[in-house]
Amino acid sequence: MDVHDEGTHEPDAGDRLWNESWYLDWTARDGSLGGYVRLGSYPGLDAFWLWACVVGEGRPLVMALDHTLPAAPGPSIAANGVRADYVVEDPFEAVRVTMSAPARVVEDPAADPASGSPVTLGCDLVWETAGGVYPYPGVSRYEVPARVAGTVTVGDEVILVNGPGERDHSWGHRDWWAFGWVWTSGRLDDGTAFHATRVRVEGLDYAPGFVVPPEGPLRQAEGFAPEEDLGPNGLPATGRMVLDGMDLAVEALHHAPVAMTAPDGRTGRLARAVCRFEARDGRAGYGWTEWNQPPGVD
Repeated sequence: MDVHDEGTHEPDAGDRLWNESWYLDWTARDGSLGGYVRLGSYPGLDAFWLWACVVGEGRPLVMALDHTLPAAPGPSIAANGVRADYVVEDPFEAVRVTMSAPARVVEDPAADPASGSPVTLGCDLVWETAGGVYPYPGVSRYEVPARVAGTVTVGDEVILVNGPGERDHSWGHRDWWAFGWVWTSGRLDDGTAFHATRVRVEGLDYAPGFVVPPEGPLRQAEGFAPEEDLGPNGLPATGRMVLDGMDLAVEALHHAPVAMTAPDGRTGRLARAVCRFEARDGRAGYGWTEWNQPPGVD
């Protein structure tokens, strides 16, 4: 991994599901608010995907979701009323995302977002690296814990953002509908940051991740075992994660899922939520967790 990996990569012309994505999230320090932006290039599908949201306590989900944008070679796009610019201000140190997109206000996050009332969602946010860069073993992907600052706009409302977050950049085959996984990222109140992914494929033990202690530096996490209980709408409600020796109770606070249909008609859902994490030793914090729910998984 070098600074060139902060740029774009040559697609595999023989792989229809080759994808390059830039995925960034943030939370308020008290967990009352959160959001994310995902910019995804699918050249084999002649498409570009945009996901962006803001969700929080006492407010509905606001979601911008478009899988019909025309193919673009990099993370910036201007089409269908969407304008998104992703700028690497300092490789592996700071990136800036500015965006404006048509969105919907969705009272029930499990409902079709198209049923919501229209609004414009925008952001001007900087992800500044806080703890190092973590390259995934064996795949073309890296994760970066961050401090996030700037503004998010919902219609005429301006929301100030100043809190923890994470960003990742990956490229390669991406079949959302083939298998499940759990991805998580958070920061505890003593300053400990953590991230891990558990791939749910029988016979495969792949669970990369990191921990950044308050005094640093970033180090490889040892072990990640998540489990969850689903609510009546099929979205995760509570759970437990054992990560690098930390035993964390997990509560999903604010949901922002995305439903997806494959080119061959398979349907699945990426259930994403702002979560509260509480360790047995009393430390607590917030961040995002996602549960990929492919076809056939309840």
